[in-house]
Amino acid sequence: MGGRGKEAPKKVTSRSSKAGLQFPVGRIARFLKVGKYAERVGAGAPVYMAAVLEYLAAEVLELAGNAARDNKKTRIVPRHIQLAVRNDEELSKLLGTVTIANGGVMPNIHNLLLPKKTGVGSKKLGAEDDH
Repeated sequence: MGGRGKEAPKKVTSRSSKAGLQFPVGRIARFLKVGKYAERVGAGAPVYMAAVLEYLAAEVLELAGNAARDNKKTRIVPRHIQLAVRNDEELSKLLGTVTIANGGVMPNIHNLLLPKKTGVGSKKLGAEDDH
């Protein structure tokens, strides 16, 4: 206990690795403090926020990867992110007011613009009934 310089130095582990996260807990803690969102920031707040951000990023990337694979591409581009977000109901609601640069628009043709469907073998109204 009292011996000087005899014990091994403590192994430094990041808060991200302690929480099992990839997103930087320390950086998010710094942003919360510097941003003056509150006078004090609890120890659990940046961990929770990093976990939420990591989950959202993973969700968007998974859906965008699926969109890229559907389009036979190996690289995710903004168009794939746009398709992923707008096809998912909850993400679309969360990012409803967000504009994704170079994302394009969702493919959609209004029903009024589609050609009229005429049934095979059915006659038009009033065509042959006037004898």
